[in-house]
Amino acid sequence: MDNLKPVLFVVPGEAVGKGRPRVSTIGGHARMFTPQKTANYESLIAMAAQAAMQGRDLIVGPVMVEMKIFVSVAASWSKKKTAEALQGLVMPTKKPDADNVLKAICDGINGIVFKDDVQVVNVSMSKRFGETPGVLVRVVPLEGKPS
Repeated sequence: MDNLKPVLFVVPGEAVGKGRPRVSTIGGHARMFTPQKTANYESLIAMAAQAAMQGRDLIVGPVMVEMKIFVSVAASWSKKKTAEALQGLVMPTKKPDADNVLKAICDGINGIVFKDDVQVVNVSMSKRFGETPGVLVRVVPLEGKPS
């Protein structure tokens, strides 16, 4: 029954959206690579996910990914605007894009929480200001549950 329990973890720090692959030329041959910032963030995601899994088997069926992105308030903002942002009255319409963070999270937990991100059939995500930046991730197995 442990297979149907959600996997919950937090990726600390400012969220990083999945960067587009870059192309360079070495010896006349094109080579594609993942930007270093994206690779570092996916490693951080993987470490947080591995700690949450605690030796649990990979989820093999369909899953729902819930993601809450918390971004920091600009240091230059007034106390009033900061308070409004933390209360949810001001929404963060700045980078990173929520969909790019989702892609980084899913790629970072491939082979750790589930076999492949094709298993993601439902997504719920939000982006808000928070006192502590980070991403709260919850992966919910859907197999065997009523729809």
